[in-house]
Amino acid sequence: MVLAAFGATTTAPAAAQAQPAPAQVTALVGGTLIDGHGAAPLTNSVVLVQGDRITAIGQVGALAVPRGATVISTEGMHVLPGLWDMHVHLMLAGHGNYAHWDAKYPPLLEPMIMPAAARQTLLAGVTSVRDLGAPLGEITRVRDRINRGELSGPTIYASGPFIQKAPYPGTEAFRWGVNGPEDARAKVRWLAEAKVDVVKLIDQDEMTMDEVRAIVDEAHKFRLPVIAHAHRPEEIRRGLAAGVDGFEHTGVATSPEYPADAMQALRERAAQGNRPPIFWTPTIDVLTNFDARRDDIEFLDDPSWRLGLADSVVTDIRRSLARLDTLTYYRFVPSRKPTLARKFQQLRESGARLLIGTDAGVPANFHGPATIAEMVTWVRTYGMDPMETIRAATFWPAVAMNVERDYGTVSVGKRADIIAVRGNPLRDIGVLRDVVLVMKHGRRVK
Repeated sequence: MVLAAFGATTTAPAAAQAQPAPAQVTALVGGTLIDGHGAAPLTNSVVLVQGDRITAIGQVGALAVPRGATVISTEGMHVLPGLWDMHVHLMLAGHGNYAHWDAKYPPLLEPMIMPAAARQTLLAGVTSVRDLGAPLGEITRVRDRINRGELSGPTIYASGPFIQKAPYPGTEAFRWGVNGPEDARAKVRWLAEAKVDVVKLIDQDEMTMDEVRAIVDEAHKFRLPVIAHAHRPEEIRRGLAAGVDGFEHTGVATSPEYPADAMQALRERAAQGNRPPIFWTPTIDVLTNFDARRDDIEFLDDPSWRLGLADSVVTDIRRSLARLDTLTYYRFVPSRKPTLARKFQQLRESGARLLIGTDAGVPANFHGPATIAEMVTWVRTYGMDPMETIRAATFWPAVAMNVERDYGTVSVGKRADIIAVRGNPLRDIGVLRDVVLVMKHGRRVK
């Protein structure tokens, strides 16, 4: 009995010692909280974070900060959920010549280009991105390395290659063609087995409807959302007929507005309350402010876009952007720009849920700054409400990717993806250009 008692008393402390120590608590104290739900901001807020989760939210004087917590003062700041960018290309770094980039830089995509773009994005306060077009192996490996903490960057939701009728010459590594419904299903299964997060469909107006439906149906079997291009009216019609989950871009065609039948079909889809929202990512700033970039290239002196890139790559990009007016990518923008305001208004009136996304990586559209530029353009040029603009970059993207249980708002139990800025973005959305604090999964990275 003595031995048994002795054994009992010695094993209990050993078991207790085997338990992991509780994670350190971090307290963000004093700032005004815009939590992403759309309610009135919470002044003098206290946000407690333990490990990678938010554990409590309150106000100074009502919610006590635990003894020993790491306190970060957010006095004089507004605190928000980490931002999302729902349309980026981490394989691109703003170079003006796609053919040159696609021929020269594939060996550097995984070791340099993608990690640099990811880090630049995170430091701008963008803690989650949807990458819609990249070589499959490279983007999924970079995504997974970030998830394991081996690289610094936002949480990536990746599509891998575009799916289209036929890849453009020289782009086969990140554009997959389809030849018939069975081939379409096989390509989607390949992506699903590689654990992509979303399927990207483009040029669907060049496919048969059987091919388009096969892509969408197969993706949905794997619970993968399908995002489709909306450059041309027939892309919209076919995407809606096949049941895609969202559209990208503001129509590139020079027609003054979207056709009435396409908008009626979109309204009918948006009004179906028994289905998830239909999402639309306009990526409108890159077109709206092309002439500003063309006429004032001081933005090339911003050091943020050069972070992580070799000097030779930086020099190559700068040279390619010396004359934006000569770039093929922007050739038709002057004639398209007058149509943008009307089309943005049509999308707002359609009932589709608009999301912040930028096409970051395309010529002269750098990762990080592009996200805030899109938000500023929504508010200042197209009259979007600042709170709804913020929610289009926080709450609604998380809903679109079906991860709202963990992301999208500053809420108890969710991942601690949090940013802070000096000034009030509800009065001046431009203050988001200078993010003071960035926390991802509970760890401060800026």
